[in-house]
Amino acid sequence: MPTINAQRIPPRIPVGLVGVTGYTGMELTRILAGHPGLELVRATSRSEAGRTLAELYPYLSGPGDLGRMGALTVTQPDPADLASACQLVFLAVPHKTAQEIAAKLIALGVKVVDLSADFRLRDKATYEHWYATPHTEPSLLAEAVYGLPELYRAQMATARLIANPGCYPTSSILGLAPALESGLIHTDDIVIDAKSGTSGAGRKAGVGTLFCEVSDTFRAYNLTKHRHTPEIEQEVSLLAGAAPGKGIALSFNTHLLPISRGILSTIYTRLSKPMSLKDVHAVYAERYKDEPLVRVLPLGALPETRWVRGTMFCDIGLCVDERLGRLIILSAIDNLCRGASGQAVLGANLMLGLPETQGLPTAPLMP
Repeated sequence: MPTINAQRIPPRIPVGLVGVTGYTGMELTRILAGHPGLELVRATSRSEAGRTLAELYPYLSGPGDLGRMGALTVTQPDPADLASACQLVFLAVPHKTAQEIAAKLIALGVKVVDLSADFRLRDKATYEHWYATPHTEPSLLAEAVYGLPELYRAQMATARLIANPGCYPTSSILGLAPALESGLIHTDDIVIDAKSGTSGAGRKAGVGTLFCEVSDTFRAYNLTKHRHTPEIEQEVSLLAGAAPGKGIALSFNTHLLPISRGILSTIYTRLSKPMSLKDVHAVYAERYKDEPLVRVLPLGALPETRWVRGTMFCDIGLCVDERLGRLIILSAIDNLCRGASGQAVLGANLMLGLPETQGLPTAPLMP
């Protein structure tokens, strides 16, 4: 009988993760555990060094790749050690900490995807105002590519440093992009009413996120001062072609849902001319027709967080209030996956020459 040559499977690309104990680090291990092109070879934590990943996360136990990842011992964050083993490193650490580690890794020739806010804002003074801390790497601030593929896919593919977008900005910017690019709406009266699950607050213990504080209630927080505001304004101003110094100012309002994960953003805008829902829907459908991870829902359908939970999808629904001349845009994502860790892996795929959606979850966690 003829010999059948087994298909050769290329070796996976070694990557590292700085900050494995938070929710974004946890979600990254979930995604990387099933990624056919990336292998997690370093995971770091100052507080949990010396333990295995399986000790931290028992779901990383079992045969095959899952067990191999679970057997990985957590180490102290050491840029030289990370550079010796990894082609790319994910930074899942707080702002300020990330810029210092990123600079060292890039100097050592390692690509970086930063999940913090340290490189999202292009203007140093704006960053320092909203985050109340100096930015010590202004050259990297100018180099970093904002990691939203629907806007910056080509630039992401050649980047050394990707600034992973925030969760609220991802849902807001994707919701607004077609309307702004096509001039469908006025830019001086945009209100974003956004709601997030409690995992968006991070894993650090705090009274405000205790079960009894969030269960069976609903509240607003950080009104007029949420740090994602300048990030959204920066990107939507670029989309609208605003002149320098004449950027869009909008009202961004956040609320805490009694669920673990998910974001639903309801965006109120004013149409620049009378349009039917059908015509607006056609603009959105055309803009996102080739985007694998944005779903413009059928006419009359509205998004829900449960249909995107654990996935990379951004679901968009539209409503036109003809009486008031308003376009209402609804955008739903999973804040941990599309809004953080999954989007970071997508960025890594592009940076490393892998298929964009490789290893990324698209079936929702149900129920």
